[in-house]
Amino acid sequence: MSDDIFDLIVVGGGPGGYTAAIRAAQLGMKTACVEKRGALGGTCLNVGCIPSKALLKSSELFEEVQHDMEGRGIMVGSVKLDLGTMLGQKDTTVTSLTQGIEFLLKKNKVTYIKGAGELQGGGRVEVTGEENKVIKGKNILIATGSDVMPLPNVDIDEKQIVSSTGALELPKVPKHMVVIGAGVIGLELGTVWRRLGAEVTVVEFLDRVLPGTDNEVAKTTQRTLKKQGMKFKLGTKVTSAKTAKGGVTLTMEPSKGGSSETLKADVVLVAIGRRPYTEGLGLDDLGVERDKAGRIMVDNSFKSNVDGVYAIGDVIEGPMLAHKAEDEAVVCVEMMAGQKPHINYDTIPGVIYTWPEVATVGKTEEQLKEAGIEYAVGKVPFMANSRARAVGSTDGFAKILADKKTDKVLGVHIIGPDAGTIIHECVIAMEFGASSEDIARTCHAHPTLNEAVKEAALAVAGRTINS
Repeated sequence: MSDDIFDLIVVGGGPGGYTAAIRAAQLGMKTACVEKRGALGGTCLNVGCIPSKALLKSSELFEEVQHDMEGRGIMVGSVKLDLGTMLGQKDTTVTSLTQGIEFLLKKNKVTYIKGAGELQGGGRVEVTGEENKVIKGKNILIATGSDVMPLPNVDIDEKQIVSSTGALELPKVPKHMVVIGAGVIGLELGTVWRRLGAEVTVVEFLDRVLPGTDNEVAKTTQRTLKKQGMKFKLGTKVTSAKTAKGGVTLTMEPSKGGSSETLKADVVLVAIGRRPYTEGLGLDDLGVERDKAGRIMVDNSFKSNVDGVYAIGDVIEGPMLAHKAEDEAVVCVEMMAGQKPHINYDTIPGVIYTWPEVATVGKTEEQLKEAGIEYAVGKVPFMANSRARAVGSTDGFAKILADKKTDKVLGVHIIGPDAGTIIHECVIAMEFGASSEDIARTCHAHPTLNEAVKEAALAVAGRTINS
């Protein structure tokens, strides 16, 4: 049984879990990683971030070849969709990456145990599934991620009414897809199927898309996606869904009350958010405290109220982002090892992979107003950016929010081409406490999309050159 005693047991093999296991092993801890899926990488790699990005890229190319080539003097013939091959490319990408993570665990001498883990107290974890055993650890780290948030009276069957998982596996392009939820997942997957030929209608309970993002960015995103052909029904509540051989009929009503109406679709995607996956882990029996949302309550070292039990990622408070979980994983295990790392939650970026992309870091204008902080705004459109003009992608803008007194950058919000890449110079700048003047006086290569960030920084002081 000595082989089954560990310094750290990580329950969950997603981005947070496998990162924690690898870093712990690097720090000299005897580590086990318990994962029930049978494949490492969690939701993000298997049925989330990675497969959706594969389909976003493929669908982008499909649409581009159909509509955007002649203006560049590239003449193409009829274009056909081979959906099976497209889905196969996505699956191959996922498989290669999950196998790569398994190799990394082996390389770092992490014991990978396939099965569902349940905490038994006293540092014991019972594993059931492909492997059945009881293991014991000095510390246990819960990194079980999140699951699809259900919608009352709308039963997901992963055929006609699908979650994000089913939306990645549709056997044919639906004529009409209704997406319930105008958040990141809904808009990204709605974009995929619209590009491939579906009519897409997005139904959202709130009166805006992308809750939590800067309002100006959200409005611009909706306007741009609408121009691309996506339809929106905001301020609308879905009350029921009925499936039949001919499709799905949704019953809806205004969120603030009013007469009901129906909407028919071939496929309905439920994308109203995610909830922490904390059921079936034995937490209640151990007395692990959770909040009203089911998230595990932890202190600044990610320790729960029960000695030896820690948690990171989607199961604790904060944005449900893979990179947030990864950073928490490293910080958590380094603290266990006696180091003094840190994590700055004000500089965790978020990216939405529609086109144009949306990227954000720090505070929104709405948050600054609510906090009573005086700020200055610097904003420039990508229409004024030479590279954006050259590549033919000029929708959107870059916006920098800086403290009016100190000029410290408080938030950056970008909607435009490759915004998810551009945002990282702003993340680094904010991590080091930069002012907008610091960014403005940093030489940017020409012609690049990142010049929009420099221009936005110049705009904070009202001294742009190219806009």
